Amino acid sequence: QVQLVESGGGLVQAGGSLRLSCAASERTFSSGTMGWFRQAPGKEREFVAWIWSSGHTYYAESVKGRFSISRDNAKNTVYLQMSSLKAEDAAVYYCAAKNSFGDSLNEDSYEFWGQGTQVTVSS
Repeated sequence: QVQLVESGGGLVQAGGSLRLSCAASERTFSSGTMGWFRQAPGKEREFVAWIWSSGHTYYAESVKGRFSISRDNAKNTVYLQMSSLKAEDAAVYYCAAKNSFGDSLNEDSYEFWGQGTQVTVSS
C-alpha cells in the first residue's frame, strides 16, 4: 500500500510563507498526478493544485499567483510553496496521488491520500 506523508504545516502570520512537503513511500507516481487539497472547518474539501509528472501544473483561482506546486520524482516528493498567506488559507492540507492524468480537479479520482497537515494563519 502506497503511503503519503505530509509535513511542513504550522502556524504562520498573514502574509507569511510555508512550504508543505509530501513524501510517497514508493516511486509509483513518476508518471502520474500529485495534487494538494484542503479542508477548512465546516467546509468541504477543495482542490488547491495539481502537477503532472511532466511538470505541468494547474491551480485553483483562489491560490493562483501565491502558491506554487513542484515535484522531485527522484525523491518521490511533491511540494507546495505557499506565499502571501491569508486567513482563508487556514485548513488541513492533504496530499493526493494517482497513476493517471485526467479529471485531476476531482478528489474522487485520486487513489491515495496523506493524513493531512494543519496550516493555521494568524491575522
